[in-house]
Amino acid sequence: MNSEAPNPREPVSGGAMDKVVERRGLSNKVKAGIAAGALGLAAIGFYAYAPSGNSQTVAADRVTISTVQRGTFDDFLPLRARVTPLLTIYLDSVEGGRIEEKLVEDGATVQKGQLLAVLSNPELQLSVLARQTDVSRELNSMRSQELALAQTRLADERGMYEAKAALDKAERQHAREAALAARGFIARKQFDDTTADLEYQRGRYAVQQRTRSTDERLQTSQLAQLRQSAASMNSSLDVARLNLESLKLRAPVSGQLSGFEIMVGQSVNRGERIGQIDSPGANKLIAGVDEFYLGRVQVGQKAVIDQGGKTYQLKVTKIYPQVRNGQFEVDLQFQGGEPQGLQRGQTLQAKLTLGDPTPAMLIPNGSFYNDTGGAWVFVVTPDGGKAVKRNVRLGRRNADFIEVLDGLQPGEKVLTSPYTGFADKDRLDLQQK
Repeated sequence: MNSEAPNPREPVSGGAMDKVVERRGLSNKVKAGIAAGALGLAAIGFYAYAPSGNSQTVAADRVTISTVQRGTFDDFLPLRARVTPLLTIYLDSVEGGRIEEKLVEDGATVQKGQLLAVLSNPELQLSVLARQTDVSRELNSMRSQELALAQTRLADERGMYEAKAALDKAERQHAREAALAARGFIARKQFDDTTADLEYQRGRYAVQQRTRSTDERLQTSQLAQLRQSAASMNSSLDVARLNLESLKLRAPVSGQLSGFEIMVGQSVNRGERIGQIDSPGANKLIAGVDEFYLGRVQVGQKAVIDQGGKTYQLKVTKIYPQVRNGQFEVDLQFQGGEPQGLQRGQTLQAKLTLGDPTPAMLIPNGSFYNDTGGAWVFVVTPDGGKAVKRNVRLGRRNADFIEVLDGLQPGEKVLTSPYTGFADKDRLDLQQK
């Protein structure tokens, strides 16, 4: 059997002796398990260290932390008040017209009754003249009626005298003839005529008395009506003249004139306000008060201001319950003297006393109250690392402190700075530097 022998000159390759060696590594299942474990650890770390939806991290040096403490609560309310004249009289044009003269400038001090300006109103002047003519005509007519009534009264009196005289004469004649007739010296017919005349005069006198009584009653009533009508017409004429006089604008009181900016030639309407007079040297304060205190402010409560190194006492004299922009207004009147040199519109700081000082648990007043309404606060944990939301019950407030009624203990710390940006969170993580 022939076999082919290798050629000793050819190089030996060794190919027949090499084997592929497989490297051992991690299987795909193992790799998947490792990846899943890493993700789990990352998730655990994230949930452990990342803030939750109801928490937020806040730098500790950006918030104000205050301590709950026991003390005395001074129940007062700081007010910012403006100076206003105690008495202000407004000047309104009673009748419209054209400004003919302006005798006083704005800001001047005027005296009661001083002439300030003169207006003209031709229509009003003609109306007053016509009214005066009508009244004069009516008064003349009434005087004529009074004269007629007086003449009637005189005629009645004259008739009474004549009737009485005739009656007396008839009685005397009858008395003389009665004695003669009894002795037969006078004819019977003549005596009967004398008797008939006496009866006639008696009846005539009685009728005249009734006539005079009736006329007197009617005349008295009619005269009273005429005099009442005359007085009413004279009053009407006085009013018309007064309206005409109102074209001369005078100061109703003494004081400082302000807002008097009319010009000569200017036309003003009836009832138009053309200025005001402020009482000199007598002022009051008007202060705005938060609507929260509407039920606690009463007329008669005391207030004080410090001005020029002195303390001045005031009293609440009027409360305006209308609320505008979250505030209502009160009038404060000085009790005794008032500071010198006060100017209208000047602002002063006042303290209104709402109640007597009482022991209480207190926290410093802060802007947090505007965000929570006093219903809850953030309370700092003992380690100082967190602040947790807690419901509380707060009471009275002044410029410095808020009264704590329930929910906090002395020594606890709370956040009193604004809660803007995290008022909806339940927990704050306080990050220390």
